[in-house]
Amino acid sequence: MSPAEEDNFRVGCAFCVFCVIYTRFLKGFLETGEKHFLVDFRVTDYIFTDNEKDVPKVELGKGRKISVVTVPSANRWQDVVLGRMKWATITIDKQIRHEADYLFMMDIDSVFHGRFGAESLSQLSAVLHRGYYKTTREKFPYERRAKSRAYIPLDEGDYYYTAAFWGGYLEDMYKLVDAKNGIEAAWQEESHLNKYLLYNKPTKVLSPEYLWSDYDQIPADIKVVRISQLIKDYKEVRPNGGN
Repeated sequence: MSPAEEDNFRVGCAFCVFCVIYTRFLKGFLETGEKHFLVDFRVTDYIFTDNEKDVPKVELGKGRKISVVTVPSANRWQDVVLGRMKWATITIDKQIRHEADYLFMMDIDSVFHGRFGAESLSQLSAVLHRGYYKTTREKFPYERRAKSRAYIPLDEGDYYYTAAFWGGYLEDMYKLVDAKNGIEAAWQEESHLNKYLLYNKPTKVLSPEYLWSDYDQIPADIKVVRISQLIKDYKEVRPNGGN
């Protein structure tokens, strides 16, 4: 992508902050993103939250802004995860399609450590889950219940992707987030994402260096960690105590 194309290319980054405790992660995410995430691009951070007053003030670079989207509170973390799909669909229709060409969905309880540039962009980009990129598909935690719309048969599957980071051109993302589920899938949003990507192959598959975790030791084959998920007490930060 040329400098002129970068100057006109608009990227949206959508993430959910559904409870007071989760706002603690916002400042670190936004500030490290300013240092490493698509520097010199025009970026809008869309924050879906029921706690607008606690969104921190962060100094932003040229062409970068924050847009707060107020949403209802959720009583279960499972509803928070699936709610991101719902509110992303609504917000794309009402707002994002007029402001962005490309959309990332990201988890807020993360920080950037290294350059995250234009190499991550494609029609539909997905990241290999750090826990399963070395395993075979029979060990993937796909949704195996046939009644679920996220169901994947035992003899199908290529990779297992994380739902904590994915992105694509706006209309491709709209098709993905507009998927409906009949029963709650085993891993909620992640199960539906993996079902969609099984039959709608991502045009770019990124290594787990694009989303690692502070819980796990970094293996020799991961040369750089660009984003990592933070260690936290899930019973404390999730609305229903992590259950």
